[in-house]
Amino acid sequence: MIGGGPAMSEVYRLTRQVAPSAATVLLLGETGTGKELIARAVHELSPRASGPFIRVNCGALSESLLESELFGHVKGAFTNAMENRTGRFEAAHGGTIFLDEINSMSYTLQVKLLRVLQEQEFERVGDSKTIRVDCRFVAATNRDLQDEIEAGKFREDLYYRLNVVPIYLPPLRDRAEDLAALLDHFVKRYAAANGRSVPKIADSVIAALQAYAWPGNVRELQNYVERAIVLCTGELVTLDLFPPHVRGLAPIRLSRVKSGGITTLCSELVTLGQVLRSCQGVQTKAATKLGINRNTLHKKIDDYQLESEAR
Repeated sequence: MIGGGPAMSEVYRLTRQVAPSAATVLLLGETGTGKELIARAVHELSPRASGPFIRVNCGALSESLLESELFGHVKGAFTNAMENRTGRFEAAHGGTIFLDEINSMSYTLQVKLLRVLQEQEFERVGDSKTIRVDCRFVAATNRDLQDEIEAGKFREDLYYRLNVVPIYLPPLRDRAEDLAALLDHFVKRYAAANGRSVPKIADSVIAALQAYAWPGNVRELQNYVERAIVLCTGELVTLDLFPPHVRGLAPIRLSRVKSGGITTLCSELVTLGQVLRSCQGVQTKAATKLGINRNTLHKKIDDYQLESEAR
């Protein structure tokens, strides 16, 4: 985990404190905030570290497939069940099972999960033999489970059984102090992955990224840094290597011309014109404000025929 600001320091403190216990942990936070990394840290800092860490994405499977995945099944339990299969609960014996997107689990499966949490026992699909397991439970969700309970989508008793020690992972927009460290980490990672020397990062890049809202959180930052490293041809990571909306050049809807269902949107053209006029046509100043080099700006002026604004 990267970052040492107050919000993440609290996450680390709780993780270290709860890991040695047997308590169930509920990880809360938006997509891309690093919930799986914390789940792995809970496992690796626990007495079960030598045991298996089993991850299940509850939102990626249908109800029937998820039931078989979790509990296993016996031969002939349903069509195409050609042999006995061990489920994820059995596989996690002696270790930790991480149930991601727990809010996606059907009401029926929630009842069965509650029994496993309380009794540490279950039956495979199509079998009457009870199997006992010893595993640590960590669950995660990007939804407000209280809202899900009110909407009749999540069992209240299961919520209280899961919510023994909640750990909230803050979104990236609330931990801007960590962004420079994250940026440096990903630049080094992708430079090494692509066999390149580590480039420097322009000051304008850090300023722009700290001003961006990051709806996709750390995962979004990671993807954009990889893109920047791949596209970088020099020894400096500049702002023009990032998508327009990250650079503050989000699409500006100047006009909507509807013809046959086609909508015309203006983005860079309008923004470049506005910046050039605000800088009174001084291209060096405009390039600095936009976070791009002067040659890139000059090419865009030619592409968009903005010579009048650049005078």
